[in-house]
Amino acid sequence: MNSYLTAITYVSGFALIALASKQIGQFLRKINLPLITGFLITGIIAGPFILNLIPAEAVHSLRFIDELALAVIAFAAGNELYLKEIRDRFKSITWVTAGLVSVTFTFTSLAILFLSNYIPFMQDMSMGIKIAVSILGGAVMVARSPSSAIAIVNELRAKGPFTKTALGVTMISDVVVILLFGLNSSVADALVTGLNFDLGFIGLLLFELILSIGIGYVLFKIIQIILSSNFIRIIKSTLLLLFGYGVFPLSLAIRNFTHNQWSFELIVEPLLICMFAGFMITNYSSQREQFSRIIHDVSPAIYILFFTLTGAFLSLDILIKTWPIAVALFSIRVFTIFIGAFFGGRFAGDPPSQNKIAWMAYITQAGVGLGLAKEIALDFPVWGESFATILISVIVLNQLAGPPFFKWAIKKVGESHIRAKASEFDGQRDAILFGLKAQSISLARQLIEHNWQVKIVCTQEDCEAQPIVTDIETFIIDEITLEHLEQVKPKNADAIVSFFDNEKSYQICELFYENFGTENMVVRLKDRSDFERFHKLGVKVVEPQTAVVSLLEHYVRSPVGTSLLLGMGEQQDMIDLVVRDPQIHDVPLKDIRLPLDVLVVSVQRDGHTLVSRGYLKFKLGDKVTLVGPMDKLEEARLLFRK
Repeated sequence: MNSYLTAITYVSGFALIALASKQIGQFLRKINLPLITGFLITGIIAGPFILNLIPAEAVHSLRFIDELALAVIAFAAGNELYLKEIRDRFKSITWVTAGLVSVTFTFTSLAILFLSNYIPFMQDMSMGIKIAVSILGGAVMVARSPSSAIAIVNELRAKGPFTKTALGVTMISDVVVILLFGLNSSVADALVTGLNFDLGFIGLLLFELILSIGIGYVLFKIIQIILSSNFIRIIKSTLLLLFGYGVFPLSLAIRNFTHNQWSFELIVEPLLICMFAGFMITNYSSQREQFSRIIHDVSPAIYILFFTLTGAFLSLDILIKTWPIAVALFSIRVFTIFIGAFFGGRFAGDPPSQNKIAWMAYITQAGVGLGLAKEIALDFPVWGESFATILISVIVLNQLAGPPFFKWAIKKVGESHIRAKASEFDGQRDAILFGLKAQSISLARQLIEHNWQVKIVCTQEDCEAQPIVTDIETFIIDEITLEHLEQVKPKNADAIVSFFDNEKSYQICELFYENFGTENMVVRLKDRSDFERFHKLGVKVVEPQTAVVSLLEHYVRSPVGTSLLLGMGEQQDMIDLVVRDPQIHDVPLKDIRLPLDVLVVSVQRDGHTLVSRGYLKFKLGDKVTLVGPMDKLEEARLLFRK
């Protein structure tokens, strides 16, 4: 009874520490440190070496968290390998992966073996056990971080062959490393226990691999049944986690049973089982999207628990003694990645300019690498925890160094598509409307009434359907390219509005986003099927049918506010302006002498809406929404201009 109460106490205390870990991780992210680093630091501080909030005795009670997290990490690794996405770059991905895995594994394993006399816990080991430690460490060094790579690609909106190869290699590497680790784990166990290496051992190794894949296939079928059921998502997620966790007790049961009944042990690798099940669900079932969504939803919470717990049980005494070893292994790993990526790309026929910098894409490590390090600590309790401490130190260095290198490489090959820096306001509000339609002409005339300078850009086809009007500056272009747009001076545009079809509108928005940094982009869509694509660019989407319904709804619920918004109030209007006068920077709202009839509705800063109270201090670049009489609004506009 006491043991259960103790376990509940440890779990409850750890849950509170995990909540703090989440906040600390998010805080450290603001200073460009990875989330994982924040979780690890929290665990270290709360662990037995500093505050002892998580005592060393809690290891056994909290072990289920490790196993649950390892199952999710393996599911995620299998889920990331979607074969249809890598087929067109399969040759490059295969060669680079082969180069990286073979070179990194071989040379980092040898490096650990040669450095063994400088690693305290390895100095008195036999050569067989030293080799076991080395090949396990070499396998961990092969791991990558698909989640970090995908985050960087999304941040830079990267597209192109280099990016596609880098993502493909990163995802395949994590599948290969789990397979490699499973084999090496069996070999290492044989070396530690003194088992003979003969044909019988090779046969046993192959049987263990086949058995792991077989159990993985059974798990795949079970997950299929769960996902195709009518259960709500939270129940499906819970069952998925339970069956993933259940693989670990099953693996232990098989090992104990064979040890007690026969003269050998069958070692089935839980990570390989879960990874294979995730791979099958992703590529050979109709539940791929549902499985991906569940993994995406549960991963953040699981990772907080796992990385915080990992930090708590890092052996700081070992880390202090071996940090030069960690730095040496980090340097050796980076060098082997350069060799493997360079020659792999060369054999694949990739451009030499890309081969020279390809290594920068493969430095980062995170979930799988940490998971394998933790697995070593669990499977080899005598020296595993000390060795895991060194490996985790190397992984943290890789996680810190990897993302900046990968970002630089993407920009170097020209596959980054981030928003350009917008030009300074020239004192005149400019709008470019695309498409010569009755609505675009009406919009242009209304904007001109409000002192905007408006240009309409159309194609020859538009001109045939709608006559060109003489009171609005109109340009005819043959195609939508950067060169053709230059004639309308797009850098000066404060807003663009497109009435073209979805594809042309997206092409226009992408050109303005990447080349001119235009923030105010509006598109009229015929249907909402492309909404997400435009939304990611920060485009305001107007879909006529839903817009009319929404407008009518707001007229019912807020007739006065809606009239003001549409500029239909009696001599009243609403405008947005940007704080450009340095003299207003850091001045509270209460000290700004606005015209008496003008109200500040909202202030936007860095994408966040701020409450417009008297003590709110304006900053340069703030977007301020004002409402009031038209003549007074023009007076207010002068206050915020440079």
